[in-house]
Amino acid sequence: MLGWVMNACTPPENTKPVLYEGPLRVVEEVDMIHTEKEVIKNRLKAKKIIEYANGDREFPEGVYLEFYNPLGVLTSTLSANDAFFFKAENKWRGRGNVEVKNLENEQQLNTEELFSAPAAKKVYTEKVVTIRDAGDILYGTGMDARQDLSNYHIKKPEAEFQVNE
Repeated sequence: MLGWVMNACTPPENTKPVLYEGPLRVVEEVDMIHTEKEVIKNRLKAKKIIEYANGDREFPEGVYLEFYNPLGVLTSTLSANDAFFFKAENKWRGRGNVEVKNLENEQQLNTEELFSAPAAKKVYTEKVVTIRDAGDILYGTGMDARQDLSNYHIKKPEAEFQVNE
């Protein structure tokens, strides 16, 4: 009987520790300005940012970004209902009522999902897009573009053009 009691009290074999994969930090009401050499480069506003151990960041309540030229003049904006930054790929994804405005060229892009590759200065999507450009409205599905919309390619285009009589 004594042998049985001692076996019951033997500690279990070594188990692997459970790795925590949840958020490291949650920040609310963020208004962050990035500058270089005392010149504003961009501004980010978000109601909530969730940061993970692998460097990923989630913006579950939306994001608003402003981009400035080297003289510190606001050139474009981007907003989305939610966003996610993939650190390993250095890539952003905005979803839900994504809107990009190029203020210098009076262009506006609307879509439901948009990816951005900052290193390549490109944006792209496979979703339906609408681009308003100098009185014209372009529709289509799928798009590749420069980050500032100065050059874009709609994969399956449709269009409405303004005709002056």
